[in-house]
Amino acid sequence: MTPSQYKYFPAPPTVRIIHSGHACNVEEERHTERVYTIREGETLELTCLVTGHPRPQIRWTKTAGSVSDRFQDSSVFNETLHIAKILRTQGGRYYCKAENGLGSPAIKSIRVDVYYLDDPVVTVHQSIGEAKEQFYYERTVFLRCVANSNPPVRYSWHRGREVLTQGSDKGVEIYEPFFTQGETKILKLKNLRPQDYANYSCIASVRNVCGIPDRSVIFRLTNKTASPSIKLLVEDPIVVNPGQTVSLVCITTGGEPPPTLTWVSSNDSLPERSVVKGGTLTLPAISSDEAGVYSCVASNNVGNPAKKSTTIVVRALKKGRFWITPDPYHNDDNIQIGREVKISCQVEATPPEELTFSWLKNGRALRSSERMVITQTDPDISPGTTNLDIIDLKFTDFGTYTCVAALKGGGIPEISIDVNISSTTVPPNLTVPRGKSPLVAREGDTVELECLVSGKPKPIILWSRADKEAPMPDGNMQMESYDGVLRIVNVSREMTGSYRCQTSQYNGFNVKPREALVELIVQYPPTVEPVYMEMRQGLGRPVVMTCRVLRAHPSRVLRFEWLLSNRLLHAGAFDSQRDETEYTIRSLNRDGWGEYTCNVINEAGAGKCTFQVTGKAYPPEFYYDTYNPLWQNLPGVYNFKLQWTQMNPNAVDRIVAYRLGIRQMGQSRWWEQEISMNGPINKGELMTHNLTELVKPESYEVRLTPITRFGEGDSTIRIVTYSAPINPHLREFHCSFEEEPICMFTQDKNDDFDWTRHSAATRDTKYTPNTGPSGDRGGSKQGFYMYIETSRPRKDGDKARLISPFFNVAPKNPYGITNPPAYCFGFFYHMYGKHIGTLNAFLKQKGQATSEGPVWSLIGNQGDRWKQAKVSIHPTASFQVVLEGVRGPGIEGDIAIDDITLEEGECRDPPPSE
Repeated sequence: MTPSQYKYFPAPPTVRIIHSGHACNVEEERHTERVYTIREGETLELTCLVTGHPRPQIRWTKTAGSVSDRFQDSSVFNETLHIAKILRTQGGRYYCKAENGLGSPAIKSIRVDVYYLDDPVVTVHQSIGEAKEQFYYERTVFLRCVANSNPPVRYSWHRGREVLTQGSDKGVEIYEPFFTQGETKILKLKNLRPQDYANYSCIASVRNVCGIPDRSVIFRLTNKTASPSIKLLVEDPIVVNPGQTVSLVCITTGGEPPPTLTWVSSNDSLPERSVVKGGTLTLPAISSDEAGVYSCVASNNVGNPAKKSTTIVVRALKKGRFWITPDPYHNDDNIQIGREVKISCQVEATPPEELTFSWLKNGRALRSSERMVITQTDPDISPGTTNLDIIDLKFTDFGTYTCVAALKGGGIPEISIDVNISSTTVPPNLTVPRGKSPLVAREGDTVELECLVSGKPKPIILWSRADKEAPMPDGNMQMESYDGVLRIVNVSREMTGSYRCQTSQYNGFNVKPREALVELIVQYPPTVEPVYMEMRQGLGRPVVMTCRVLRAHPSRVLRFEWLLSNRLLHAGAFDSQRDETEYTIRSLNRDGWGEYTCNVINEAGAGKCTFQVTGKAYPPEFYYDTYNPLWQNLPGVYNFKLQWTQMNPNAVDRIVAYRLGIRQMGQSRWWEQEISMNGPINKGELMTHNLTELVKPESYEVRLTPITRFGEGDSTIRIVTYSAPINPHLREFHCSFEEEPICMFTQDKNDDFDWTRHSAATRDTKYTPNTGPSGDRGGSKQGFYMYIETSRPRKDGDKARLISPFFNVAPKNPYGITNPPAYCFGFFYHMYGKHIGTLNAFLKQKGQATSEGPVWSLIGNQGDRWKQAKVSIHPTASFQVVLEGVRGPGIEGDIAIDDITLEEGECRDPPPSE
């Protein structure tokens, strides 16, 4: 079966948002904004209806509300945005964006307003200026009620069962602070009286919007009502060893109602293993990371919360280091007899005040003397540091000096640092081994950069980048090495450059750092483009493949080889002036289909371009904007008008047929048939094939595959869904007369004869040759249209009128319509025959007779083809459109109409009416 074909130009996208889910209300705010109101916890569902060909890609995005542009439980690239149990933070403006590469993307938005009401909270305060010893022997008391809500909350106060209003009781004043208008309500009790000791209820209401009920809270005010006070039964600070269990006890000493106790930590949150029971916080097996300030907070909504804190200090000793400083009064880094030398030792201690140092020489205790001076550095300048100054070095002073760091509280292992002073104690020196710079490696290798360090003791070596301010492979600016070797695993091209090795003052001499440079060169295979490219071409046509080199090291010696399925086609070397190589197939034959590779090779390896040369046809593109694609002519089944265009039809050999596959959703079996194509397909040609005998109300998966001499091309799949016929929304009213109810159009009872619904497949042309259409507007013989049959007994001048359903004018404006809205009324007409009369279109407004002239009119033979008419109308009340066919002087005068549309807005580029 050959589908009908006619030229169709690609269309840029249009978009419209519709809603379902649990909306409380959807408002049109003037002409600018649509607001969708929903209760927190309900399901938000917004659907983006798009038109445009090729089928536009749809994306949902969000601004405002939460900071994030992403939203949970939603598919952002789906037509329907679904958010179950919506949160208040998910309110804001949602945008639907549709684009298909033609023109500007189409964007529509809708503002989602999430309504909620939290339980109110009452807090009580006294007048600060009149504060005395007992909290509620005061004269003035304030009860403040606050509830989070959207929309703004309204508050009311009750004392017992009595409703309190401003002025109802001289001792009570109700007001809202100016700076929090509508967010809080304050009850001021002046000159507190015995009857003021009562139960107070604050009722928060959002006036039952979205069905949200009122919420209330009760506060009991007595002569014992008081703000909280607490006491910590612990020392401050608490100094403990790691691994100990620490218990912090907090008790309330006052407050009515009884306060609630909570614990908070300066470390953002309490440790995972902590246990809170009542006012007691237990920290089992504490570690240094869990040290910090812990606070007990008591609150009862009366006055300000009470807070008491203590600091937990966990003992620790770590990072022991030493350095040797030669005599500063001599310009010589060596240690010499008769000169001064200083040994320094440093550790990190917690708490620092418990740190003690002792010195040993060859294992025996050493005391401070005139020639061997032991000092501790000022903790503020260099914390945790001790020095041993040997004033006049003698031969007998050579030996091993040990610095021992400990904490007074005990329980923490000591740190001992040995420093050897002898004739072999010499400052460090750095050299790079022969042949180790420059160091050449290949990308992905493991490399070792080496600096030989001499001297005694050997210091820690610091490695850093010398050529630029960049981090080392571990992410830090410096890396430490104890043996002078920097090991880099999986080296990359970005690591090429100069590296500096440098002596640290730690564990060595405190002298000017020694340094050396190592050059690293990382070779890598060529980077090429394209890595992969599919090239579709018809037989007998040329194919040109180009492989381009982007980067390579070394780049001087590059060669290439072209292969087809591992068979060598061509090889050579790159010219120094060129960065690409080309391979040409002059005339593609069947043996030329396949995978071509171009390998570009240097010392480090090869880069590969891959070209898949194929005769596969591109996929067809389904047309989703068919007017009334679904129609019924038998009970229990429906038909569907399937339409598509072909992507790049001339890129490969002519498409000779399409393989149509169809299967019912949920079933595995495909039914297939071939649709043959007579002649070439042009770009933009819209093809139609009618799917018949589809079972109501089932949905079907439809697959379409183009076929050429090469074989099957790329398939496209869409879903065909049954929907019961409805009268479409005015925003985009379409009627193609495929359904028997003809979109709720009616025949005028006061005309001379009626319009007839027919299809070319069933129409009898015996009495009316040379007139009327041979198919509906889409070219289908099965498709339906409306026409006037002008055979006898019709007479010249007889009229048939077809009247649309009523359409409401929007938007509704309580102040009357000052600027009548515009609508574009469009339809296709077929006026072929030598006796064609007149086709008129009228606007009929509610409460008015159709006395005015037609808004559109055309007389006479227009040729054997469908043409489109469009006219802008400006109704001021609910309206109908009327199509009137007037018989001409003879029987060859059939007039047909199809695809009636009514859309909001002025007509764009209306076709000529003549």
